[in-house]
Amino acid sequence: MKLVIFAHTPPPHHGQSYMVQLMLEGFGGDHRKMRGKSSATIGAQYGITCYHVNARVSRDLEEIGEFQIKKVILLFGHCLSAIWCRFRYGAKTLYYIPAPGKRSALLRDWMVMFLCRPFFQRTIFQWQAAGLAKWLETSVRIRTRAFTYRMMKQPDLGVVLSDYNRREAEKFLAKTVVVVPNAIPDPCPAFAEKIGPRRTARTAARAKLLAGATLTTQEIERCGSDPGVLKVLFVAHCTRDKGVFDTLDGVALANQQLAQLNSPVRIHIDVAGLFLHNEESVEFDKRIRQPDLQGAVTYHGFISGTAKARLFSECDCFCFPTYYFAESFPVVLVEAMAYGAQVITSGWRSIPEVMPKNYAGLVEPQNPQSIADVLLRAVEQDFDSGLREHFLKHFTIEKHLDQLSRAFRSIQ
Repeated sequence: MKLVIFAHTPPPHHGQSYMVQLMLEGFGGDHRKMRGKSSATIGAQYGITCYHVNARVSRDLEEIGEFQIKKVILLFGHCLSAIWCRFRYGAKTLYYIPAPGKRSALLRDWMVMFLCRPFFQRTIFQWQAAGLAKWLETSVRIRTRAFTYRMMKQPDLGVVLSDYNRREAEKFLAKTVVVVPNAIPDPCPAFAEKIGPRRTARTAARAKLLAGATLTTQEIERCGSDPGVLKVLFVAHCTRDKGVFDTLDGVALANQQLAQLNSPVRIHIDVAGLFLHNEESVEFDKRIRQPDLQGAVTYHGFISGTAKARLFSECDCFCFPTYYFAESFPVVLVEAMAYGAQVITSGWRSIPEVMPKNYAGLVEPQNPQSIADVLLRAVEQDFDSGLREHFLKHFTIEKHLDQLSRAFRSIQ
């Protein structure tokens, strides 16, 4: 199957661009760049041959969502490239990721559908963001809504990330709707030999400290640095609706309660990610200098590679109490489960489908006290490899690519 993938890869780096990168790499990369290789070897495992139009119009996160004339010019060029691939390589299927509920992003969808869709026999939409259908019904004029449906209705295939998000594809009358969750390559294949034993040792050390006992030198070595500290990690764009300030407040409340109980354990949080708004960066700096958080927060900025792997490996608990309007299927939760960390996250939209059934670490959005309550339970909780096993069962990249390719080929 020949497929024109009209979507951008990092940079800017976020969940959607990362998933496009993983899909493209898994299907063998951009066929146009594979000179010297037989076409039979490209995407042979999955039966998909990709022609990638890297539809990037923003250089960084700050530019995303801003209307600029240069973006229109770039987008027009991307559309011409997609049409050229259609006729040069005989790629009859267009893969596209619809926008979330933003006006500037909606204009992009209109332009791409108007220019490109008439030239392709089949169209695949994959909804990586949530909320477009509801936003069209509640926040725009009827003419805008009607024109959007006219441009985007009846794709041959609608791929959604969860059952919760089926409404997105169904609203646009997709002929076929399939659920394919996001996934990642296993970031720690040596989990059983390295990370798992350290997590077990750390929970055992905290239990011993809480019982009033003293740790031996060997016990301290097995659990790493600061056995009396519950290490919490937040990795995401540092915005209010991603939950960074609620996480800070939850840590502060939990530490206050631990201090009142004269507990030997304290909580420290590592925050990683970029600030999209300067005013929130200023507020963050002011907040972490307040007495209830002094010494309890380390900010790392944007991280990737070995730095990111180290923070995930060393943290005890991952906290992500998001209520972001377009949140659909946070890849970062899958990463945390892969590392076997305890996870605290909100019961927002499709997130309960990401986590195990009846998961006890779900909290109410915008409720720091509920975060504090789960953190206090985490202090005393033994290590459980259940989240790691949940990742291996549901969210490996091999399973994802197999499901995605079968869905794509079903519309040939």
